[in-house]
Amino acid sequence: MADEHLYDLIIVGAGPAGLSAGLYAGRATLDTLVLEGDTVGGQVTTTSVVYNYPAVEKVDGTQLMNQMQKQVADFGVTIEHDQVEKYQLKDEVKVLVGNSGKKYHARSVIIATGAKPRKVGFPGEDEFRGRGVAYCSTCDGELFTGLQIFVVGGGYAAAEEADYLSRFGKHVTVLVRSDHFKCPPLMAARALNNPKVSVEYNTEIKEVKGDDYVTEATLVNNKTGRETTYHVDEGDNTFGIFIYVGTQPATKNLQGIVDLDDRGYIKANANGETNVAGVYAAGDVIVKNLRQIITAASDGAVAATAAEQYITTQKQKQGIPIHADVAKKAAKTVGQTTNLEEQEKVTPHEGNWLSADIDSQLKPIFDRLTKDVTLEVNTNDSDLSQQLVSFVTEFAGLNDHFTVTTKKGSGECLPLLKLLDADGNDTGLHYVGIPTGHELNSLVLGVYNVAGPGQTIAPEMVDRIKKLPAANIRIGVSLTCHFCPDVVAACQRMASLNPNITATMIDLQHFPELRKNKKIMSVPATMIDDSPVIFGSQSLEQLVAAVEKYQ
Repeated sequence: MADEHLYDLIIVGAGPAGLSAGLYAGRATLDTLVLEGDTVGGQVTTTSVVYNYPAVEKVDGTQLMNQMQKQVADFGVTIEHDQVEKYQLKDEVKVLVGNSGKKYHARSVIIATGAKPRKVGFPGEDEFRGRGVAYCSTCDGELFTGLQIFVVGGGYAAAEEADYLSRFGKHVTVLVRSDHFKCPPLMAARALNNPKVSVEYNTEIKEVKGDDYVTEATLVNNKTGRETTYHVDEGDNTFGIFIYVGTQPATKNLQGIVDLDDRGYIKANANGETNVAGVYAAGDVIVKNLRQIITAASDGAVAATAAEQYITTQKQKQGIPIHADVAKKAAKTVGQTTNLEEQEKVTPHEGNWLSADIDSQLKPIFDRLTKDVTLEVNTNDSDLSQQLVSFVTEFAGLNDHFTVTTKKGSGECLPLLKLLDADGNDTGLHYVGIPTGHELNSLVLGVYNVAGPGQTIAPEMVDRIKKLPAANIRIGVSLTCHFCPDVVAACQRMASLNPNITATMIDLQHFPELRKNKKIMSVPATMIDDSPVIFGSQSLEQLVAAVEKYQ
């Protein structure tokens, strides 16, 4: 314990509750760490547009969370990516164990792990996930352009996402289990007043069927018992079924450690206190009536304030300084979010690819590079190739370690960006299409892993990766998907450590034939050689295990 860092506070989860707690803890100069095993921003990043956050008329969900993250980082709070697997909370010093194997020590802990989308449970739901069944409109909506779409749910999320999905689908039908929307009328109006959206009340999905994709859905009226079967429209290969039926708390590893209710939500009092001294909970993971961004942020502020009082008392008893010497530092946020006014239409790119704000965030990261990198663009005669060359040229201007070369490419997936090391060797880190949007994160991490210190991972994992046999990994992405960059980065981390592995990001909107051949209707879609497609968010551990399994 002597050489282990002891934090004042560790916050588990970086959604609105965790980030709000981090902001209040940072302002109070507590030595604070935020641990996030998935995407910073939580479920808000799956929300196309946020309309109900005070003083903000409308904002992209990811943009709102990036702004929160920047505030937190500006107050000296570090956010690390690690999934907490074990909690040891009874003693005065709390110990958290991540799936990286690393142990974290703190005087106090705030659990803000949130909740995940809940499944309906109809036959075919799991079988056709990624092949018609989806849970994230911002990730997968564009893949259903011109197709029929069903939205399952009767709450705020269902109404909001039905309205959003109408910009892609030729028609959207909302299936509501009860005889009315459960959200306030003004919220439901976004769906009810949209001419491309219709609503079927007292209606549930009994089962879905198909071959490669969903092609048939049996619907049942739960009042009359009448069943109807919807068949895919002639000429279409599938239709979409987007699920929004509530959430399930992320408390799997907390059974028997803190008090939970019968649904698995954490019991916490008005101050966020759990039954364990020094342990607090906030956000969608706790028992409460309303789960919204604003209530999660409020929970985080309350819990952080209570934790500060607890920590102060502990330090006073031990006769040690109350306030940590925490220096402010620049935000680590990288990536771009969608401008809502430009979201309505797709136009050719004009002007700079990277804003001045993005430039200022990237330059400190690139200042840590110690090796040269060549960004080789393999082109064809398309406008997309010209755009990729333009983007890469601007990107390379951010640091003297970058050099750009172009050459005529071959193969079906072009244009292609390759990262070459200082000796001109192909690192196996490839990008098909233009890595903007959320995928800018992937490119930045790729460069950092090839020419800088690289992301820290457990030595045991490094050994496993270096022993992996040759593998060609392709990750199908959408630039609006918040899950995709983590999967791309994990695969490319493997490639950066093992010369026998190639990891290629592919922007699927430009390659409909690949989507058709691989039967992809959801992202991220990970393809390891010719093995079956793996859909959804995957950790580094899961991806390494998949390569081990399929070789």
